[in-house]
Amino acid sequence: MRTDFLGLFGTLNSARVPYVVVGGLALLLHGVDRVTADVDLVIDLATGAARDLVNAVTAAGYRPVAPVDAALLADAAIRDQWRAERNMEVFSLWDTTNRRPTLDVLLSSPVPFTDLQRDALTVTLDGVPITVASIAHLIAMKEHTARPRDLEDVQRLRLLLSGAPT
Repeated sequence: MRTDFLGLFGTLNSARVPYVVVGGLALLLHGVDRVTADVDLVIDLATGAARDLVNAVTAAGYRPVAPVDAALLADAAIRDQWRAERNMEVFSLWDTTNRRPTLDVLLSSPVPFTDLQRDALTVTLDGVPITVASIAHLIAMKEHTARPRDLEDVQRLRLLLSGAPT
């Protein structure tokens, strides 16, 4: 059975959750051959977007991977505590129907959400619009994390910018 990425984005779009896709799926949507099984998102954590996201995806059958109430994602103090005490970088939610991908919501971003959203592009697949981070912002985010896989991705994104085959 194929993973239903579009079903997730349909849910987010229907709930009008402002998001920007980052990570492996963003690379794939830019044309970089990259395997991924999850969706990494940045949302505007300074607004009610976290609450709106939680309401939409839990109503659609998503549940937190960690044994916590999903509504806690909307609490800035709790997010700070998770980052400080548990070294959490993402809040992960899994689909109880096992049809849609795991969703990883970044708890912080080196690029502010407003900048990501301003420079993002929209990719439409089968009539479903998906907001994707710009190549420049993906490079900045991946350089910030500096994991070996991310640094490989940076090289591939730079090749994409130069017009060379990735």
